[in-house]
Amino acid sequence: MAVSLGGRAARRLRLLLSALKPGIQVPRVRPVAAFGYSSNNLRKPNSPPEDRCFPVQSGDTLPEGKRQCLPLEPAPASVQQSRSSVTSAKAAVNGVHLHYLRTGDGERAILLLPGMLGSGETDFGPQIENLNKKLFTVVAWDPRGYGHSRPPDRDFPVDFFERDAKDAIDLMKTLNFKKVSLLGWSDGGITALIAAARYPSYVSKMVIWGANAYVTEQDSEIYQGIRDVSKWSERTRKPLEALYGFDYFARTCEKWVDGIEQFKHLPDGSICRDLLPLVQCPTLIVHGEKDPLVPRFHADFLHRHVRGSRLKHVHIRGEPVPQNHRGAGSAHRPQARWQA
Repeated sequence: MAVSLGGRAARRLRLLLSALKPGIQVPRVRPVAAFGYSSNNLRKPNSPPEDRCFPVQSGDTLPEGKRQCLPLEPAPASVQQSRSSVTSAKAAVNGVHLHYLRTGDGERAILLLPGMLGSGETDFGPQIENLNKKLFTVVAWDPRGYGHSRPPDRDFPVDFFERDAKDAIDLMKTLNFKKVSLLGWSDGGITALIAAARYPSYVSKMVIWGANAYVTEQDSEIYQGIRDVSKWSERTRKPLEALYGFDYFARTCEKWVDGIEQFKHLPDGSICRDLLPLVQCPTLIVHGEKDPLVPRFHADFLHRHVRGSRLKHVHIRGEPVPQNHRGAGSAHRPQARWQA
């Protein structure tokens, strides 16, 4: 669960990420709507014949092995130039149709992994807008059951992080990327850790924030505190209600809490702690010093067990920016801001 970075903290994180990849920018994270993005107004560039995109209609099915494009309207003239290359599509992967946004034509591929209940659209608007499109090809995906990767509804078997990691890597392979760097936060950070451990030859570099490798009683208390979405602040709740509708949003949050609680009953509460020594890629771990949702000891543990990793604690001055949910792009806001 993580918070948005603003002011000096955003500039510091921008510099940290630049050390891993030249040209990376991390502006203050805001809801994607602030940039004029929505699945209804992303511009659709001319696709080559082999792209074989299909319009999305209610009830449509996706031909096996082919991608599916959402119907897109022209962007406002003032932002067409910066967004002209953003496409929205679906790919058939592991029996489901995974939605993703794609921008840039650089040789280095980056996959953006959202947090709980998140999507590429809701969690990574600033990164989609600002990452260097000449250096990078950026893909922001919606894990199965989240965002526009529905159906199916989201479920949480005990291996759901492993499943997400395989889906993420297989999506990038389906899109014909030879290697990929990962930027994951919250649940997306956990997924990135597992992917890097399971597919070390495929993952080049990684930045994670708001992630944890195991669950404690302290974490469990925090998770129970966000189970009832009706107690979240309106600013936090509304974007997710707009994406999912209240019933699916509320039901899925409760299912997520139950799903994450499963790990507390495993040896050492492990989500992926045994996999950390298998991570081989250069890794930057970022932690917000005032993060009340993922305590500092989690970031310290990751740093100790991911060989050669770097850890940066980010101190946010002043009042933290309200967080979207466990999936909005940075280092974690006070829990009180979740609630009305």
